[in-house]
Amino acid sequence: MQKDDHTLLHEEKESLSERYFGLPTAKFLLAAGFVLVAGIYLGVIFFGDNSLSVLLDLEERQNYLSEDIEHLKVENAALQKQYFELKELDADSQ
Repeated sequence: MQKDDHTLLHEEKESLSERYFGLPTAKFLLAAGFVLVAGIYLGVIFFGDNSLSVLLDLEERQNYLSEDIEHLKVENAALQKQYFELKELDADSQ
């Protein structure tokens, strides 16, 4: 009977972190703080202003703009050719 009383008394003295996680309160708070800081850091990396998603969006936009530039260069060359042909016809008629 004394052993049960001693076990019960020891369980009452344990903190919640010792009872549920097997860690003293200071170590539990340190581990919880580390997990919290790591979570915030990873959140900023993946979803912040300088995040991976922003980088991928910018690369996609760069590719789109590069393709648009090439398309516009081809269109510009065709329009310049048409302009010079019209200018030549105009000079012949005068």
